[in-house]
Amino acid sequence: MELTVAMTLYGTDAPIPERRLLSAGLVTAILEEGNLRDIRFDQIEMIRGIGYLIRDRDWGTLVPQITDMRIEESGDHFSVTYHAIYHSNDARLDVDVNIEAGNNRLVFSAAATPTGSFETNRAGFTILHPIGVSGSRVTVEHSDGQVIEDHFPNEIEPWQPFKNIQCLTHETSGVTVSCRLKGDVFEMEDQRNWSDASFKTYVRPLELPWPYLLDHGVTVSQSVYLSFTGRSIKVETSAGQISVATGEILDCSFPETALVLTPNEADEALQYLPLLATISPSRITCHFDPAAGHTIDDLRAFSQLQRKYPAVYDFEYAADCTGDLRKEFQLLKKGLNQAQLKLDSLLVCPSVDRQSTPPGSEWPDCPPLDAIYAATRENFDGIKIGGGMLSYFTELNRKRPPTENLDFISHGTNPIVHAADDQSVMQTLETIPYILKSTRKFAGSLSYRLGLSSIAMRQNPYGTKTMDNFRDQRICMANSDPRHWARFGAAFAVGYAAEIVPFGIESWTPAAFTGPRGVVTKAGKLSPLGHAISLLARRGGAPVRSSRVSHPDKLSVIAFTDCIAVANLTSETITCQIDALKPISLDPFAVKLV
Repeated sequence: MELTVAMTLYGTDAPIPERRLLSAGLVTAILEEGNLRDIRFDQIEMIRGIGYLIRDRDWGTLVPQITDMRIEESGDHFSVTYHAIYHSNDARLDVDVNIEAGNNRLVFSAAATPTGSFETNRAGFTILHPIGVSGSRVTVEHSDGQVIEDHFPNEIEPWQPFKNIQCLTHETSGVTVSCRLKGDVFEMEDQRNWSDASFKTYVRPLELPWPYLLDHGVTVSQSVYLSFTGRSIKVETSAGQISVATGEILDCSFPETALVLTPNEADEALQYLPLLATISPSRITCHFDPAAGHTIDDLRAFSQLQRKYPAVYDFEYAADCTGDLRKEFQLLKKGLNQAQLKLDSLLVCPSVDRQSTPPGSEWPDCPPLDAIYAATRENFDGIKIGGGMLSYFTELNRKRPPTENLDFISHGTNPIVHAADDQSVMQTLETIPYILKSTRKFAGSLSYRLGLSSIAMRQNPYGTKTMDNFRDQRICMANSDPRHWARFGAAFAVGYAAEIVPFGIESWTPAAFTGPRGVVTKAGKLSPLGHAISLLARRGGAPVRSSRVSHPDKLSVIAFTDCIAVANLTSETITCQIDALKPISLDPFAVKLV
């Protein structure tokens, strides 16, 4: 049966939410599912989004039932009103929303009334400032009236850059916007920690307990007021065709490609050895997590694969760390020896450290990392020892390991923690350089490996579970994602690789081989992602050239010395001109070597 266009591009026929562009003079915004995104003044993006969001106890975003939506637009003014209904356990939350724009202003207001005691981790507005303001000046007015001049962070810090916020004012390209907040206590977090391309201002400080209850019958009102001044300093950019200029050879090479496997997935991989050889990853990462039910006997699955597919084998271990460390690592060493698994490296991460510990919270009981690394080194002398996180940069940034006795540092990333729409997922690629620069700041010249960076989430540090996705929707923190299996996933991975090239990364892990984050389809064939990885995997260690792209939000480029890998990051057909070569056309989310 022939696939639909949507299935080919996204792996799902689930409809993309309807969008509507609203205009009020120089103010424009996109209305999507009751919230606003891409808020511009005089064509300059000033606010990436404003949303009224309800989070459950696992930080999942509740989907409202929206009724009675009315939209009025008259050139210099627009308004939107609607009613939203949320459910949590046996309680209900009714929210009346009003959005008004005109006279260089925009106001987004909401009044929420619970029926029953409504449990939530967060209920109210989130305001996203775009990643482009990183390092820019900002005026912060606090709730006590104090006004300070400061900057949006450039490097990513684990704590909140601003607290007790009443108003934020910044300037971009000649336009100034003031964002005034009412109805609750707001603070900001640097969402680049999670690879989101934004700074998020939100209600209810993290230092307060969660989940919490909204009291029955008590209405909570909040508002966001935007006011704009100035005119844009327009920068002329060519429309239509995208230009690419390649340059000198960089002093770093393309990283080695790793695929990760659990013991069960290693067993399954034995059925698809020809496909593994087609991809030809230079490294196989053996993921071992006793908390997930993995036992010492399961190690034989990895050694069986090693005998059939020779490569560099690395081991990542979610260490228990609740008893005698020396004994724990002695037992692991004994099991590895009995399985006859030959390892190049061992990455150790305490199991409890994978879970999120927000700034100001108390870390769970765990031996000092120095003691854990010492016990590892004592039992595994002769192989490389790594530290960091089996979860994400967020957790690494919050608990930065001592690096003196490590051979490498590692973490993963995941693009669907806070938002799972197509645009937000692709925009996370903008954040990768900031993450790598920030890690280099505290890891220095230590060898740097990137763990699993698939769209689908392997483990949820922010709740009790990952979200099931049986209907192939676009949902946050899902353990499977349809786009992973489609052309979207292939383009995302090549875009990710393009972002990490200049940073001297030793290895990257774009996917598993089998399983829900793998590259072998149910039909036993390589997915588009698998084919994309196969284009890059054999190029580990290859020299790369610099490249400059006129529209990096639309096209990703990896310039090798003998060819160029390109990926269309959009759902439209694009044309690009690379140096003096003949222009080429790329279908939606297409990946190609030229």
